Amino acid sequence: MALAFTSSRAIHGSLSSSSHEQPKVSQLGKFQLLDQPKVPSKLLNFSSRRCAVKPLYAEPKRNESIVPSAATIVAPAEVAVKVVEAEDFEKLAKDLENASPLEIMDNALEKFEDDIAIAFSGAEDVALIEYAHLTGRPFRVFSLDTGRLNPETYQLFDAVEKHYGIRIEYMFPDAVEVQALVRSKGLFSFYDDGHQECCRVRKVRPLRRALKGLRAWITGQRKDQSPGTRSEVPVVQVDPSFEGLDGGSGSLVKWNPVANVEGKDIWNFLRAMNVPVNSLHSKGYVSIGCEPCTRPVLPGQHEREGRWWWEDAKAKECGLHKGNIKDESANGNGNSAVQANVNVADILDTKDIVKLSRPGVENLLKLEDRREPWLVVLYAPWCRFCQAMEGSYVELAEKLGSSGVKVGKFRADGEQKTFGQQELQLGSFPTILFFPKHSSQPIKYPSEKRDVNSLLAFVNALR
Repeated sequence: MALAFTSSRAIHGSLSSSSHEQPKVSQLGKFQLLDQPKVPSKLLNFSSRRCAVKPLYAEPKRNESIVPSAATIVAPAEVAVKVVEAEDFEKLAKDLENASPLEIMDNALEKFEDDIAIAFSGAEDVALIEYAHLTGRPFRVFSLDTGRLNPETYQLFDAVEKHYGIRIEYMFPDAVEVQALVRSKGLFSFYDDGHQECCRVRKVRPLRRALKGLRAWITGQRKDQSPGTRSEVPVVQVDPSFEGLDGGSGSLVKWNPVANVEGKDIWNFLRAMNVPVNSLHSKGYVSIGCEPCTRPVLPGQHEREGRWWWEDAKAKECGLHKGNIKDESANGNGNSAVQANVNVADILDTKDIVKLSRPGVENLLKLEDRREPWLVVLYAPWCRFCQAMEGSYVELAEKLGSSGVKVGKFRADGEQKTFGQQELQLGSFPTILFFPKHSSQPIKYPSEKRDVNSLLAFVNALR
């Protein structure tokens, strides 16, 4: 899709590598000059052509939306009108597919200048701020303060502001909407009827207001973060869900500089650059959101299992990136996401694990006096949480091989999902059931711990 943007704001003066004078900027806020660390270009896969330019940073104060509407701005005496030529962002995404995060960040900041901002959640996406800092360009940062963040997250906000000499532009939920939600449904309604309503009030609507003041935003989405929702995230795209400053569909561009970077590489970068990080990471937290909806992950779990753990794996989005979620009604049967993954290689494929069909599971349910007990996992091969526990379950099957306990698997997505929910206590993937020798009623493994010792203790307590 091609877009054309017009900006009436301008930065006066020039940024020249041969000048040591502080540049003059339009009076939309205050910027602070910081010394720029020298980083070897080979390590960052990026040109050092601006190494002598000292960066300008975010303003300390903003109005309701991040950038005030044009009607509220007092125009400077001299206005330089900048016209951004139409650009095919699908083509640009392909061109930048193999680019480094730093190169992608630089491209984004160069194109949109003061009309773009980094969305900072207070977790490992602090890497985005470091990349922006390293480009030597002006950049802005905003964050959604839901009112229910962990204290450690607020402490990180403060540390980041001091470390980079910036002011994060905070967006808050509407107090009347929060009051109405809490008075009508209580403080923890999301445990009963899902997190979407609370997230809509506390996160999505404040984000919508913020983005209406921008023409582009930068996120920390990665392809390896979440099953079913982020596996196809491009490095840049026309935002499919939100509107920008000019209004209407296609008026906002979304940049994902670390889309192709794995979590371990993000952490290698953070350690190498010695940047502030959320202290919750050292306590087992990986993906960090609001305090009631975030917890540490355990051995054998995927990082997103620490978020909204009581819900299905494919529902673990708060609405900020809902454009990633495939339309499940696209093929008319509600299973398009499953059909898209029909060719995904199967998992838990070993001689010690029996692959059960639906008739086989139905027979297990009918039997009241089995010859041996069974341990069965309900899984979906595309599910990152199932993939994360594969090693533990395979090792467990080997240990139980000569113990008289049969170990099986049943693929419970697609057409089998309703059966799994109605007959097998399926809530989210993976679900582990133990079928005792002398009982027709399966027992659901209640814990989120999926390491071998925990699973083995569960089996030994029941057989």
